[in-house]
Amino acid sequence: MAENEHRNQHRQRVLKGAAILTGINNSEVRCTVRNMHSNGAELKVPIDARVPDEFLLYVPVDGIGYKAVVRWRREDRIGVEFTGTEPKPHWHYG
Repeated sequence: MAENEHRNQHRQRVLKGAAILTGINNSEVRCTVRNMHSNGAELKVPIDARVPDEFLLYVPVDGIGYKAVVRWRREDRIGVEFTGTEPKPHWHYG
């Protein structure tokens, strides 16, 4: 089944810059949020990026850090589920 067949909510198309913050050595992977809803999002990441299964997705235009869990991966796309929010880490400059 395609991942969109599992969705309970329609994702709104967006184009937002974001950062995947892992907390490991305060590392960051730049990404683009392609679509999202209150429970998750689809991210476009560099094809060679190492993205852990759980991370904080910081979206500067929203001013929110979304706790994210990876639900699927496909080439340069990652589907995540949001499990909560938290403030932007003090070490992140964005």
